[in-house]
Amino acid sequence: MTENTRLREQICLLAKSMFDRGLTGGSTGNISARTSDGELLVSPTGTSFGRLDPARLSHFDADGNLIGGDQPTKEMPLHTAFYDTRSSAGAVVHLHSCHSVALSMMPDVDPDNFLPPLTPYAIMKLGKVTLLPFFLPGDPAMGKAVRGLAGKRTAVMLANHGPVVAGKDIEAACNAIEELEDTARLAMLTRGMAPRALTDAQVRALVTKFDVEWDE
Repeated sequence: MTENTRLREQICLLAKSMFDRGLTGGSTGNISARTSDGELLVSPTGTSFGRLDPARLSHFDADGNLIGGDQPTKEMPLHTAFYDTRSSAGAVVHLHSCHSVALSMMPDVDPDNFLPPLTPYAIMKLGKVTLLPFFLPGDPAMGKAVRGLAGKRTAVMLANHGPVVAGKDIEAACNAIEELEDTARLAMLTRGMAPRALTDAQVRALVTKFDVEWDE
């Protein structure tokens, strides 16, 4: 089995796992991963995470030319923005996960640090998450907004839409976006209950110990 074949199957396996657990439904969400030679595999437009076909993934060469598979997701500007601004990005995942979308609608969330510090794990896997404003689906302005962050964030939350996360590889990106949704779920479940969040000192200790990207 070639590396390309293994990566194709891994993309589809992880996407189906997220679909089966209700993290994104219908034909929502998109996913991509870099090969070791700089090519890109992307979920096609209009497809379901539950039924991706490894052989039909959109295949781009290292220069960004579509060389195989079906037409890619209309959210390509989001994916290319992360790859172009973060040299460490090996995969990008975008979901329409319910709790994170719900949290993005709340009037008091911090756009510069979207997730409250409820557990260590979102901090460790994501750093700070930027809340971006609402854009029409497929609007290239989403990619421009990500580029405007100059590679300083591994994750963004599209208001009223869904999270987008980059990781060093496909497994890391999927794990991180699930942590984002879990933290948003905790935030919504405890909303109005004054939960004990991590203190600033505890957050700083996590950032230092686990070498988290964390601009003050």
